[in-house]
Amino acid sequence: MRTTWKLLWQTALLTAIFWGCDQITRLTGIPIPGNVLGIIVLFFLLLTGIIKESHISLAAEFLLRHLVFFFVPIAVGLMQWGSVFYDYGWVLAAAIVGSTALPLVIVGFMAKVLRRAPRKQENMDKEEAPCRS
Repeated sequence: MRTTWKLLWQTALLTAIFWGCDQITRLTGIPIPGNVLGIIVLFFLLLTGIIKESHISLAAEFLLRHLVFFFVPIAVGLMQWGSVFYDYGWVLAAAIVGSTALPLVIVGFMAKVLRRAPRKQENMDKEEAPCRS
């Protein structure tokens, strides 16, 4: 019973942060979604120690464990777009595969280039060492 109350309290705390930040964005007209502002505020609250990680850990674990249920309405909504997927399926598939593969290739290439850079500097330092004395 105590765990249930703790879970409810932590969920209420996270909800209050989200709701408050959502209201701030609506009232001020800031071009940032309320949930994004809520994450930023929660980050700074955790960073400053105003809210401890233990104050939200149980609710956060619960929400992350059941995250897939939050996407069910999106999946149901996509069912109404069947004709679009039928007409443009190959284009959408290529866009998904390309947008997944391209960052992996770029990051791999950059990691390879950056990994070689220090070695060249070390070799230059070794070659120049006898001339320094």
